[in-house]
Amino acid sequence: MQRLDETATGVYLITVTPFSDDGALDLESTDRVIDFYLDKGATGLTVLGVMGEAPKLTTDEARSYVKRVLKRVQDRVPVIVGVSAPGFAAIGELAVSVMEMGAAGVMVAPAATVKTDDQAYGYFEMVAETLGAKVPFCLQDHPLATGVQLPVAVLLRVIRSIPTCVMLKHEDWPGPGLAKLSAIRAASDKGEGNRIRRVSILCGNGGGLFLPEELARGADGAMTGFSYPEMMVDVCNAHAAGDIERAHDLFSAYLPLARYEQQSALGLAVRKYMLAQRGAIASAAIRKPGPKLSAADIADIEMLIARQTKRLRELG
Repeated sequence: MQRLDETATGVYLITVTPFSDDGALDLESTDRVIDFYLDKGATGLTVLGVMGEAPKLTTDEARSYVKRVLKRVQDRVPVIVGVSAPGFAAIGELAVSVMEMGAAGVMVAPAATVKTDDQAYGYFEMVAETLGAKVPFCLQDHPLATGVQLPVAVLLRVIRSIPTCVMLKHEDWPGPGLAKLSAIRAASDKGEGNRIRRVSILCGNGGGLFLPEELARGADGAMTGFSYPEMMVDVCNAHAAGDIERAHDLFSAYLPLARYEQQSALGLAVRKYMLAQRGAIASAAIRKPGPKLSAADIADIEMLIARQTKRLRELG
C-alpha cells in the first residue's frame, strides 16, 4: 500500500462524485471516471475535495464512494481523501476508516473558526495529534473556500514542527499566490543551517489557472480538477522535460475553457457537463442544491471546445 510523502510529484486530480439523474450516488460511473482519469495520465487522485460535493454526502455514502475508488485504483496511484470537518472527532473517524481501506493519506483544511496565526498553527498541531504519527496529511491552503488566511510564517512553522505534514496544496488565489509559493521554496533552498524540510507542493487554483508560473516557482505539480485533465498532465510533463515554451503553448490552448469552468456559480455544472460529453460519467447531475446550465451556457462551452480542438491540432 502506497503512503503519501514529501516526494510526491505530478498531477493529483480532484475527482468529481458522480450521481444519477435522481441524485443517487452512481458507483458504476465512479468506475468509469476513475478509469478516465488514470487513462489521461493522473499520477494520483484526491477524493472528497471541495469540487467533489463532499458536504452533500452522508457518512455512509462517503465511505462507500472512497471504498469504490480504492477498489478501482488497485494501488496503481496514491489516493488522498479529504477529511476536513468542523470537529476533530469527525476528522479522526473518517481518517481511520479511509486509511484502513488503503488511502495513501488525507487532506485537511483549517476550520472557519481559525482567526489568528497561533490558532492556525495550533489547529494543525491538533490535526496531527488526531491523525496520529502514521497518517501523512496534505495541508489545504484555500482561503477562498475556508475564509482562513495562512501566512508564510505559519506554513513554515507547520512544516518545521509537524513531520506528518508532507504536502501543501497551494490554492491561495486571489491572494499572495505566487509570492507565497516562492517564499516557501526559498526557505527549503537556504543554506544548511537555516533550511527547512522540503515538502511536496501541488497547486490548485481552479483548473490550474496559473500552472506554468507555479511550476516555475517550484511547485511539484497540480492538485485540482478540470474536464480535460490531460492539459495538466501534458503541461507538467513538458515543463519537467525543460520545454517551457511548449508548456505555455499547451496551457494557453486550454485556458479559455479552464477559465469558463471556474465561474463560481456554474463551475461544477460546466465540469460535469463536459465529463458527461466525454463519456467519463453517465449523468452531469449535481446533488441539490446546485446550478443548472442554460442553452446559452452550453452554446458557449461547445464554441470553446471547438476552438480548443482547432488550436491543439495546430500545436501538434
